[in-house]
Amino acid sequence: MKVAVTSKGVTLDAEVDLRFGRAEQFIVFDTETEKYQVVSNSQNLNAAKGAGIQAAETLSRLDVECLISGHCGPNAYRTLNAAGIRIYTGASGKVSDMLKALEAGDLQPAGAADKAGHWV
Repeated sequence: MKVAVTSKGVTLDAEVDLRFGRAEQFIVFDTETEKYQVVSNSQNLNAAKGAGIQAAETLSRLDVECLISGHCGPNAYRTLNAAGIRIYTGASGKVSDMLKALEAGDLQPAGAADKAGHWV
């Protein structure tokens, strides 16, 4: 399974970026191979609007099945949900800790967006 985690850095020890659409990058971790890739989100950092939708489309194109982030706005939530990507919000700390929490079953799927749109 491919899991995307919003990240402020480029390693598994990086801090989780609390933002989804305007996250610095995504760490996309493959749970089967335990390898990961860093996916830049620079095109959305200063986007006037649509950052969440564009970021969700990026993850969908990468065949991500699960997202872990601090927060997720309504447009991004709807786009991710339509793509069949499970969403976990409330993440903080290191990317590696969030991946361990997911594997242990300690994360609860988000039932809705937890931020209003255009959160910078």
